[in-house]
Amino acid sequence: MEFVRLLLVFLHLLGMGMLVAMIMLQARAGKDAPVNKGWLHGAALQLLTGVALVGIDPLVDSVKYDHIKIGVKLLVVVAIAAVVAINVNKPKAPSWLLPTAASLVVLNVGIAVFWT
Repeated sequence: MEFVRLLLVFLHLLGMGMLVAMIMLQARAGKDAPVNKGWLHGAALQLLTGVALVGIDPLVDSVKYDHIKIGVKLLVVVAIAAVVAINVNKPKAPSWLLPTAASLVVLNVGIAVFWT
């Protein structure tokens, strides 16, 4: 079971890396570029692996999760996915999307690291 937990943590970190990469790709694409669909993939990977990690918590005795922290992180990743999903089919990303999504990603990483 420990291998499954570590695999989920690995995939969760890859999802975070995808979101950080999307910040850079979206910034490089310019103001007239559409929203990259990678935002949705990264947010979905974070969401699914995060829920799975909390779901296997009763089976793994070594990890104790703070459920308030997990709830806040869940709200932030859902906000990232919602902001992106609303604008993904538009021909041009709104000017506020990149700073908002980037701030939410940084907030989520900060919560993960600094909330103990």
